[in-house]
Amino acid sequence: MDDQSTILSQIIDVERAWATAHLNLDLDQIEEILSEDYRQIQPDGSLLGKDELLASYKSGLRSWEIAESDELEIRLLGNTALLIGRWRGKGDNNGHVFDYQARFLAVYQLEDGRWKLISDVSVPLAESN
Repeated sequence: MDDQSTILSQIIDVERAWATAHLNLDLDQIEEILSEDYRQIQPDGSLLGKDELLASYKSGLRSWEIAESDELEIRLLGNTALLIGRWRGKGDNNGHVFDYQARFLAVYQLEDGRWKLISDVSVPLAESN
């Protein structure tokens, strides 16, 4: 495997670990993947940081039946990777059932030899008939 193939494989592995950590609510894994400077862009345009995201998961009011990503495309820019993909999530958040698909952009950066998620944003996909 060449260097670029190895790097792409590492990023895909982290993305898969991210999805699995959601499915299992593995907060240690989620925290490990997130950069200290992590920012998520919310649907209303506000920003959510690492501490706020982790607090929302620690509430115990969220559970996942499905958490997966596919259709992954990666663009490498030095020690930064732009990952575009499709996310599927299904579960319960504080008594509100959710079942959705979204297109997302995740930005990963190499920090101390590990790929960390520094930012992401997603846009729900229109329901298909």
